[in-house]
Amino acid sequence: MTAPARTPTIVITGATSGLGRITATELARQGAHLVLTARSAERAEETRTEIQASAPGAEVDVFLVDLTRTADVRRTGAEIAERYARIDVLINNAGVHAFAQRITADGYPEMIAVNYFAPWLLTRELLPVLTATPGARIVNVGSEASRRHGTLALPDDLTDTAPFTARGSSPLYGKSKLLDIMFTLELARRIEGTGVTANVLDPGFNVTGLGRELGFAAGLERILTRLRIGDPRRGAGLIVKLATDPSFAGQSGGYYSVRKDEPLVPIRPADDAEWRARLWADTERLLDAPR
Repeated sequence: MTAPARTPTIVITGATSGLGRITATELARQGAHLVLTARSAERAEETRTEIQASAPGAEVDVFLVDLTRTADVRRTGAEIAERYARIDVLINNAGVHAFAQRITADGYPEMIAVNYFAPWLLTRELLPVLTATPGARIVNVGSEASRRHGTLALPDDLTDTAPFTARGSSPLYGKSKLLDIMFTLELARRIEGTGVTANVLDPGFNVTGLGRELGFAAGLERILTRLRIGDPRRGAGLIVKLATDPSFAGQSGGYYSVRKDEPLVPIRPADDAEWRARLWADTERLLDAPR
């Protein structure tokens, strides 16, 4: 008699909207026990209700966290690690494209704090539990916007709070996603042999990523949706595939896209092992420094 399959526990950030919400709903339909992080308790409850309506009986736990605050990310990671003996998948999906500079309470640029520092810290907090879970996977959401990042300067870019305009925001967003790609590939090297895999993906252009701060975004999203341009289900499908598909078991250190079947070669310096190691060291030194 075949033993029943164990319910996987999957942690997802940024699951109250966009790609994350679609991804979470699909994973719940597949029978996953979801652990969601959210900033708003109201949005979290709306998301839980929607998921459970689509997947009756789904287990959905929520941890409230402000991803702009490093101490809050550490606290939440520690709470999740303490509560769950096993974590099968960590999906670092949350992200922001800001159209003006905002400085966090820690003094960091918001896009770097949310898009890069938060997944870096959360992953480190959860890594002991992931390592204790056979076949665990880490899936990070990067972007081909990384190819328009300009020039990377380490460690200065990690703390650069210079103002910028909406037009100047794109290279800085791309830079934050470049850091995600570099982080993932260096992480894959560091966890080699533990049984945990780490991969990163470009979800393609999605109408849900147009930016909450643009006044015309909602109307443009409706138009593009009717034209079937930027369907977020494609990007969500790739996240789900990397998180659960048996074909990716044991596959680590890859950068994937909805546009191509084979792994992408990231733009320099993400393709350089020395740069990736340097980024890790600079990040660790910065985030672990006494404050």
